[in-house]
Amino acid sequence: MLPKPGTYYFPWEVSARQVPDGGTLRTFGRLSLYDMARSEVTLTAQQGSDQHQLLVCTKLVEPFQAQVGSLYMVLGELEHQDDGSPVLKARVLTCVEGMNLPLLEEAIREQRLYQQERGNSH
Repeated sequence: MLPKPGTYYFPWEVSARQVPDGGTLRTFGRLSLYDMARSEVTLTAQQGSDQHQLLVCTKLVEPFQAQVGSLYMVLGELEHQDDGSPVLKARVLTCVEGMNLPLLEEAIREQRLYQQERGNSH
């Protein structure tokens, strides 16, 4: 059986714990820190004046060429650490530097709207 494709969530939704634990998700952010010894990266994303951070476990995608400051898209499963903070166990971590971020955000909103309309029509 194949794993689920992952629902798009905004980084601020993940950091605000608006995502079910164990759920497969896709999100994005700028790689701000890479701890090779712990197999973790920190992704950051800006929403208005707020900056949000997300810890990503990279054990399943290593080795990879980390480019600090570049935009990344990640697909994985969300878990919570002992202190309750979310950590995303990455299955796929892709550098997407140069992607039009406002357009991606708009596409995610449009996809959600379409899925809501489609769900309400049945």
